[in-house]
Amino acid sequence: MNDRLPHEKGFHVSWDQLHRDARALAWRLDGMAPEGGWRAIVAITRGGLVPAMVLSRELDIRVVDTISVKSYDNQAQREAVVTKSPQEELMGDGTGILVIDDLVDTGKTLELVRKLYPKAHFATVYAKPKGRPVVDTYVTEVSQDTWIFFPWDMALQYVQPYRGKE
Repeated sequence: MNDRLPHEKGFHVSWDQLHRDARALAWRLDGMAPEGGWRAIVAITRGGLVPAMVLSRELDIRVVDTISVKSYDNQAQREAVVTKSPQEELMGDGTGILVIDDLVDTGKTLELVRKLYPKAHFATVYAKPKGRPVVDTYVTEVSQDTWIFFPWDMALQYVQPYRGKE
């Protein structure tokens, strides 16, 4: 029997690793833009902000906007709601827009945003199996029961080994 909490099967991502993975995402996206190129990047806040900055630099996309979607209270997922939308005149149906997030978990956030902008290209740095069908491009897949610890959520401290005490 395993007495660990679900989030204790963790994948810890450092700033360096996130930067490398976001650059790898840029390399995958290079050449995928529709005719005329990407018009803009829309970051899903808050997690998509850092990857969006890296993609903006790597792909030379100067227009960056945000859509704020709240779907978590700490580590508990709930119904996704839009709390801030990007510029309407920029978005249209999403054609030429690159929508970026750090992670697709169950896919609920991306499903909500895709309903609003059906022709946008959706990309995440990390993907879990349940959410993978709603993302167009991603870099790394992790198991559904893995909790990803992003660098903005972390502090340096001792952590017990996965299998228990030393």
